[in-house]
Amino acid sequence: MAELGWLGVVRHGQSTGNVRAEEAELARTEVIDIAERDADVPLTDLGQDQARAVGKWLAGLSEAQRPEAVVVSPYLRARQTAELALDGLGVPVRVDERLRDRELGALDRLTRAGVEARLPGEAHQRRRLGKLYYRPPGGESWADVLLRLRSLRRDLREDHPGGRVLLVAHDALALLLRYLVEGLGEEELLRLARTTAMANGSISSWRLEGGVLRPERFNFVEHLHAAGTVSTSQEDVRAEAG
Repeated sequence: MAELGWLGVVRHGQSTGNVRAEEAELARTEVIDIAERDADVPLTDLGQDQARAVGKWLAGLSEAQRPEAVVVSPYLRARQTAELALDGLGVPVRVDERLRDRELGALDRLTRAGVEARLPGEAHQRRRLGKLYYRPPGGESWADVLLRLRSLRRDLREDHPGGRVLLVAHDALALLLRYLVEGLGEEELLRLARTTAMANGSISSWRLEGGVLRPERFNFVEHLHAAGTVSTSQEDVRAEAG
């Protein structure tokens, strides 16, 4: 199967859920105060500025460098990011539910302190199994999310052989794409997760070289600074245990 010529992923801009999650973690409250479903959490004003900064970066690329197709998570914050970033560029966009954020089931909207206090057995199981394989009740493990990404990548390679595709999604998916595309091991993935905070509006990408997609940039934020906005890296709406 032919490989893509270029693959990029943008993490959505800062959302109201990111802000509330950070506030809850700092205050060590047990529940994140979010009224909406995770799928309906919107961007903040800063998040909108970050999305526009992505758009300026895309507009500055040559015609031959711009993505020929964009695939977006169905969650509102990702769709808003794509809409603002792609305004006026005329790039085809489609929504694909395989790019939705990881579902945390029973842990939804709980902070780390909340999981420890309300579901200590799950907190223990999470530590024992690790992020890649732990599946919360009613939710997904990272391995489950990887199955979605493998399916999507296969379809993209079939639909756009040698083409340039941009994804707009979430922090965990950007990390898992590195695992998938670069063939990382579990230890490498977990080390990356411990040491990297994926920035809102960040860009990661891989370019085809010698028949293989090779890393081009990771968690890139210079376009944010160039546009006069700031970089943020708050966790997504649902904080994970451990």
